[in-house]
Amino acid sequence: MSLSVKHLLGIKEITTQDIQTIFRTADNFKQVLQRPIKKVPALRDTTIANIFFENSTRTRISFELAEKRLSADTINFSASGSSVSKGETLIDTVHNILAMKVDMVVMRHSASGAPWFLSNHIDASIINAGDGTNEHPTQALLDAFSMREKLGDLSGKRIAIIGDIMHSRVALSNIFCLQKLGAEVTVAGPPTLIPKHIESLGVKVQYDVKKALQWCDVANVLRIQLERQNKPLFSTLREYALFYGVNKQMLDSLEKEIIIMHPGPINRGVEINSDVADSKQSIILDQVENGVAIRMAVLYLLSSKAEVIE
Repeated sequence: MSLSVKHLLGIKEITTQDIQTIFRTADNFKQVLQRPIKKVPALRDTTIANIFFENSTRTRISFELAEKRLSADTINFSASGSSVSKGETLIDTVHNILAMKVDMVVMRHSASGAPWFLSNHIDASIINAGDGTNEHPTQALLDAFSMREKLGDLSGKRIAIIGDIMHSRVALSNIFCLQKLGAEVTVAGPPTLIPKHIESLGVKVQYDVKKALQWCDVANVLRIQLERQNKPLFSTLREYALFYGVNKQMLDSLEKEIIIMHPGPINRGVEINSDVADSKQSIILDQVENGVAIRMAVLYLLSSKAEVIE
């Protein structure tokens, strides 16, 4: 009941066995979350700092809830309104927090590689909650866990990741995670939002979204990240929705029923229409629920207190 790594910095850094261990642990914690008392004392006397240098709603709340369900003590830090705005460095900020005897750090940062940098300077375990356009490992784990609930073994399953691949840390972590579990991955979207040479990661590229939907068992739809784009990469949101958005007409025209996912936040009417996001094929709310169980599992397994959960 332990992982091969001290930190969860990215999916690329962990083994397939680590992923399966996280899933088995999350299965147990999901049962805990169905109980009238949704709390276990697994991380009592463990202090966890949530250090977010970038805005977040779902991820931050999910981690905070996971920590509370494990009975951990938490410190919540936001860069806005902190000493960071006065020029304090990342290292100084974290060292000051660790001086308060923090055991684990959950960190989101706008700079790719920030968690790796920090892991070389502190002893506490670090969980990457998203770094720049690089990775978002717990999102990939909860996405794959949600697919596993619906499809069973993911080996040989076909997964399409559709949307803004270039700026998405979710896409990269999903590619690494799904491939370690034996799934086939296709990325789809406009050419301007597909990174060059992405085929070198072992994925297929498709510019026709309808063909990608026809091919796949699961479509994981990503939002357009306008905040990360330095220049316009398509004409208008209306044009994007027309050519690359997933709508009910598309799904109805397929020869099969596929599973629809979205990591959030959703831009309804752009990358996905409401009649798709809210349809019976959608497991978007399952992803949110599973996020708490997965993050409980990751926190627990990295805490050095891992044992069989009763």
